Amino acid sequence: MTARLEVTGLRVRFDTDEGSVLAANGVSFSLRPGGVLGLVGESGCGKSVTAMAVLGLLPPTATSEGSVRLDGEEIAGLPPRRMRRIRGREISMIFQEPMTSLNPAFTVGYQIAEVLRRHEGLTRDQARVRAAELLDLVRIPEPGKRVGEFPHQLSGGMRQRVMIAMAVACNPKVLLADEPTTALDVTIQAQVLDIMRDLRAQLGTSIVLITHDLGVVADIADDVVVMYAGHVVESGAVDTVFAGPRHPYTIGLLGSVPRPDLGLDDGRGRLREIPGFVPTLREPPGACVFAPRCPRADALCQERMPPLEEQAPGQYAACVHPGGHAHE
Repeated sequence: MTARLEVTGLRVRFDTDEGSVLAANGVSFSLRPGGVLGLVGESGCGKSVTAMAVLGLLPPTATSEGSVRLDGEEIAGLPPRRMRRIRGREISMIFQEPMTSLNPAFTVGYQIAEVLRRHEGLTRDQARVRAAELLDLVRIPEPGKRVGEFPHQLSGGMRQRVMIAMAVACNPKVLLADEPTTALDVTIQAQVLDIMRDLRAQLGTSIVLITHDLGVVADIADDVVVMYAGHVVESGAVDTVFAGPRHPYTIGLLGSVPRPDLGLDDGRGRLREIPGFVPTLREPPGACVFAPRCPRADALCQERMPPLEEQAPGQYAACVHPGGHAHE
């Protein structure tokens, strides 16, 4: 089966006053048609930068290299005019913070309609009617009334749904969802995930779900890619990786999740933690990027950054000493 979205060897570098920062270093993954891929890792690991590079939305201070293929077509490096036609119509994004992504000076209906008028050629009236239908699709009550309201008049959960409506207005093939449930209470979070399931079922949308919440990934994703310090350190089917993680970082992430059935069993009534700090990204790694925090690290880990290799059927890890289980 041909991948709907295939990213290969993606590198993103930022030029700063303190030197060059390699925010994504050789990131590769594939998203199958109708699939949901969870892209996980702690803040600053390169998840959002990867999504912005896929969409061609990096700032002028950044440069990128690598391949991004949409249904087999290379879209990395396309001219801005061509990329604008793809962005929003074939591949779209739910941005992390609705209040900074929505324009406070325009109604939400106008902002959704603008997407439809640009990409679908609808008239003003047609676009407004379709905007109301999209608000209904994402389960916003009284959609005919809400199209005339401004972002500040809506709750946080409603604003997030408006962002989803805008992102799927043109039935894109791929939806990049950047922390779509962050800062929402658990009830609204569940509703947003249900909406994304409906979009997948009704529209056949393929989704890249960017999050640090492993519970969300377990709930909705088929496959998972774990990132650390700009690198992919583990990938595979969600059930396989969560049941038997091979990279110590993945094991640490899973061990830090509260488990009511197991308790907070570090012996002191606290959640387990991964000791140490994320390394600087200003220099290419001459060793495993996780080695300073890894309980398994030895001299071999200081020699090179291990490549991502298959450790079990369909499961890959970048580790000199792979293996273990989630609760070791």
